[in-house]
Amino acid sequence: MKESHVSIGLINPKSPDNVGAVLRAAANYRVNKVFYTGDRYPQAIERKGRTVDMSRKVSKDVLLSATDKLTDVITDNMKIVCVEFAINAIPLPAYQHPTDALYIFGPEDGSIDQSIIDQADAVIYVPTVGCMNLSASVNVLLYDRMAKSSVDYASNALISENRDTNNRLTVL
Repeated sequence: MKESHVSIGLINPKSPDNVGAVLRAAANYRVNKVFYTGDRYPQAIERKGRTVDMSRKVSKDVLLSATDKLTDVITDNMKIVCVEFAINAIPLPAYQHPTDALYIFGPEDGSIDQSIIDQADAVIYVPTVGCMNLSASVNVLLYDRMAKSSVDYASNALISENRDTNNRLTVL
């Protein structure tokens, strides 16, 4: 089976907490890279005098990179999938994820530019009543991608290798 290459693109995120939660989701769901545009995130980090908390081992392997233009990070065979609460977008439950994808999310307080939407291979949305938080949207999308994949994640080895040190439960 061909290995997938999945990246997340964040347009001008403003919250270090949201970016940190996106990095954790990316690591949990085997995303290769997270890219972001704009200067609000670095400015927020500078103002707070701290960086995103990467103390959990799962997030340490996820590459976080700034880029001027998200479409510049597209590799061969990678599909652009915009996640936006937009008229005529595809509801997430009906969407079949591509093997290689760059999922682009708009800013917490705005929308993805029409020029990016026009380049997208698909525009999808999470069917909720109202808009979701950025990191919550990333988590839901990545869970949906995993749930629809052909990879079998059901194993006690996965649980044993990845559970928190405070969790030693076994179901009898």
